[in-house]
Amino acid sequence: MKKTPIRLADGRELIYYDAGDGGARDAVDQRPLEATATTVEVRHDRLLDDRVAIASHRQGRTHLPPADQCPLCPSREGRLTEIPAPDYDVVVFENRFPSLAGDLGRCEVVCFTPDHTASFADLTEDHASLVLTAWTDRTAELARFPSVEQVFCFENRGVEIGVTLGHPHGQVYGYPFATPRTRQMLRAVAGHRERTGGNLFDEMLAEEEADGRRIVLTGEEWIAFVPYAAHWPYEVHLYPRRRVPDLRALDEAARAAFPGCYLELLRRFDRIFGPGQPPTPYVSGWHQAPFHHPDRQDFALHLELFTIRRTAGKLKFLAGSESGMSVFINDVPPETAAERLREVATV
Repeated sequence: MKKTPIRLADGRELIYYDAGDGGARDAVDQRPLEATATTVEVRHDRLLDDRVAIASHRQGRTHLPPADQCPLCPSREGRLTEIPAPDYDVVVFENRFPSLAGDLGRCEVVCFTPDHTASFADLTEDHASLVLTAWTDRTAELARFPSVEQVFCFENRGVEIGVTLGHPHGQVYGYPFATPRTRQMLRAVAGHRERTGGNLFDEMLAEEEADGRRIVLTGEEWIAFVPYAAHWPYEVHLYPRRRVPDLRALDEAARAAFPGCYLELLRRFDRIFGPGQPPTPYVSGWHQAPFHHPDRQDFALHLELFTIRRTAGKLKFLAGSESGMSVFINDVPPETAAERLREVATV
């Protein structure tokens, strides 16, 4: 892998991740951009002990431009984009409209491929491996930032999810705090350890495999299952069999096996609702341990993948109970979801 950092016209960092040691990445951003101005503020909700990012500058961000004006495609003659080069493998750059910035974290965009019409599921295993390398490198780099406590690498796909750019891409958030979701997990893990002396993640994986009804796929390095209390209609959690706190700690065997497992899951997601249906909207993200939490070694790195589509043509909306009280109501039994995800396996 070859890594080449450059600076865009407004001073933001961009990094090319290339599979080989090809030519120089010396294309210059020729756009007349002014320095990025952000208005990020993080406020503490004392009643819920949550953090809320206030980022009013994001109101003006690019929203669903036509394909010939996509800012994530390579630059071409007469059309300059966020990527100065005429081609690329994988690219990461600082978000022009970040939710977090400066002393309050960092937000980056990850372009998975230059092909505007593709999706992550269309990538080869070698290319997906390069994306994993980029995610791991960004986690390692952001771990050095004094303003970053936790890194979340994720992808939103589909207008139903709320994406504002159709090009296949994801994001990396470097939060200046441990997120509420992660703190909940760590509290549960700590409580379980105090009561039993065991690790909750390890026992949960063993129980799921012994039960078998919610298993979606298994291998020597990874296991994927629908959780017993799934929040979403179709939700899969993917774990390495050897518990590690973050992407940096994965061994070579797990790295080598990941692309095949993950691509298979994404391709199954696109077949859940039958032929002729539009691509399944989803959120996919890596849950990693906060960098400085005393119990980080008890945390288990894992990827969570879910869709808000509950059946063909119908979405799962977060209405009164979910939005108002954080109590999810799932219309699809997890065992049924797992059975369907096994049925649509690649033949």
